Amino acid sequence: MIYHTKEKTPYILASGLLFGAGLTCGYFLHKILTTKKAIHGDTILKHVKKLFLKEGPIEGSWIELQKVPLQKFALKTDVYYGGISRLEEDQLIQYEFIADAYTGSILDLYRV
Repeated sequence: MIYHTKEKTPYILASGLLFGAGLTCGYFLHKILTTKKAIHGDTILKHVKKLFLKEGPIEGSWIELQKVPLQKFALKTDVYYGGISRLEEDQLIQYEFIADAYTGSILDLYRV
């Protein structure tokens, strides 16, 4: 049986449209999945508090929920600034930290 070109045309067009739609969806899905997503500041603060609580009670804590760009040598990222206060030898001691907004890693921790 011989098919005429007119009979094949709708199937070829539909196949092409479906293939194009699949490529487009795949491209945008890849972009969404590979975009860096920031961790919420409260989650990072809970993690830091958990680490400090292993050594003793804390008096207070804070974190800035606004991400701030940071460049340190070749490292460029967004960070959160935060702090913890605790009693040490009957004195209130404060610590501040800088945490990576995308990994939650503590980049710096220092006593104020």
